[in-house]
Amino acid sequence: MKEQLKGVVVRTGGASYIVECDDGRLVRCRTVSGTVSENEGASLVAVGDRVTFRPKSSGTDMPEGVIDHVEHRTSALVRRRDVRRNRSKEQEQVIAGNIDQLVVVSSADDPPLNRRLIDRYLAFAESEHLPMLLVVNKTDLADQAKLDEELETYRQLGCTICCVSAARRTGLDELREQLRGKVSAFSGHSGVGKSTLINLIVGRRELKTARISWKTGKGVHTTSSATMLRLPEGGYVIDTPGIREFNLSGITRENLRFYFTEFLGFMPECSFSSCTHTVEPGCAVLHAAETGAIDPERYESYLTLYDTLEG
Repeated sequence: MKEQLKGVVVRTGGASYIVECDDGRLVRCRTVSGTVSENEGASLVAVGDRVTFRPKSSGTDMPEGVIDHVEHRTSALVRRRDVRRNRSKEQEQVIAGNIDQLVVVSSADDPPLNRRLIDRYLAFAESEHLPMLLVVNKTDLADQAKLDEELETYRQLGCTICCVSAARRTGLDELREQLRGKVSAFSGHSGVGKSTLINLIVGRRELKTARISWKTGKGVHTTSSATMLRLPEGGYVIDTPGIREFNLSGITRENLRFYFTEFLGFMPECSFSSCTHTVEPGCAVLHAAETGAIDPERYESYLTLYDTLEG
């Protein structure tokens, strides 16, 4: 039997996978009919997977190999399914596996801080039991007092926040410390500087970046698939598509309320145990939002997300 090596999948492309060995070497691998995965009902191989492979002789510049085994994923970001298809016959399309934390990149301005999107990410992270780090870029463009006021709600929720400026290179040391030794999946709205930040903390230009479109005022998408990069301080970052590509099928109208954690202390006081916290009389959550005990903006985010979900 040929020698077997271990590594982590850092990039996918067509039928091949780039695997990084523990010593940093990159090997282009493929799967075969005998490839075994411990992840039944999901993509055979995804970025972030730990795999065992056999090296093969190669006439190319990059060594090649065959993946024999894919280890169990401790967590996974799953691509949203087409609801028109028969789900029973579909496998989960995994964007990235074995994530330690979700890093949500927003911007203080240009485009302005998008609290609705942050709240959507936060609910997703709660549903997946993933720690979330909120990174606010472009702080050099912000009214600091107004920004602090907007972020206070998330601080009270216990969310870890890093305020940075890629343009002025401020806050990057704190961000690097939050990423040290972890596998961190970066995601965020287009135009917020996600790829620029990743290039800065990795220490080299690896990802495409794009400016805000002058025609629309919106960001230009530069990420279509996940890419995993090693950090100089230890750990990895994974650049992923936006949250609208993620599968939120685990969140329903019935369980959404549990992922807005500030609701939990008020829910036992509701008149109905099945209260949706939308229109019911005697709803303690609605009353708390009306009196300011719950941030009204967060409550509005809940209603907006509630309306988009299946029953």
